[in-house]
Amino acid sequence: MRRTWIDAGLGVLAATVLAGCGTSTERLLPHGDQTMMDIWTDETGGARGSHNARQLLDARQALRRPLTDADVRAAPVVNASYTRTAQNEIDRQFHRLPNPDLVMYVFPHLAGTDPAPIPGYSTVFPLYQRVQYAMPGERTEGY
Repeated sequence: MRRTWIDAGLGVLAATVLAGCGTSTERLLPHGDQTMMDIWTDETGGARGSHNARQLLDARQALRRPLTDADVRAAPVVNASYTRTAQNEIDRQFHRLPNPDLVMYVFPHLAGTDPAPIPGYSTVFPLYQRVQYAMPGERTEGY
């Protein structure tokens, strides 16, 4: 009984696939008489000499203007905070936070599976594992 339903489903699927292969591409996606250039021109406001294109060009020309002398003189002052110079590259914005060294003394001991004597020694390591940085303006005092 179950096999009959599977065979019927496969038959319907095969008929659908074969019907899809028998369809003409021209019938599904007709080309029409327009080229891509015609479609582009229609969608972007017409040909170059059209009235809409001329209005757009006039509006753009109205927005364009030459720099005045005052604009040229004010440009270095306005852009000074954004300009990279040797002076502001040397100044650090993110200062390092202090990371003090800790000195640890290791007492003489025995180590390993065959206990070998290890003499006492001192070692130095930083308090923090990584270097930490302050946000700009967070630390102003010298260290």
